[in-house]
Amino acid sequence: MSIFLKNFFKFFSSILRGLKDVKFRGLLVFVLIILLIGTIFYHNIEKWNWIDSFYFSSISLTTVGYGDLAPKTDIGKLFTVFYIFSGVGVILGFITSVANKAHEKGVFENLLDKNIADKQQNGK
Repeated sequence: MSIFLKNFFKFFSSILRGLKDVKFRGLLVFVLIILLIGTIFYHNIEKWNWIDSFYFSSISLTTVGYGDLAPKTDIGKLFTVFYIFSGVGVILGFITSVANKAHEKGVFENLLDKNIADKQQNGK
């Protein structure tokens, strides 16, 4: 559990570091706007509660798609198709940007070095 928390903290610190960059902030705002549009749409058209609407917007754009929720209306289905086509690239760009910020700090190298050291230590 502590490894998860440590990695989550590093991920969050990469986002905070990225906020210093104008392009990163713009991308973050764009991601938030797209999520907000989807959340409002599903809340109003599909009559889902706010949490379910946000949840579906998030899992759709990250291509997870658990299948527990699905639009029932024709307009909801059509919106979802265009929502995914337009939003997946934005989310991918944001995730790539976060990964780049983590790489600049050397987070991945530190994690890799730690994993190698742990394997060597456990192997003895």
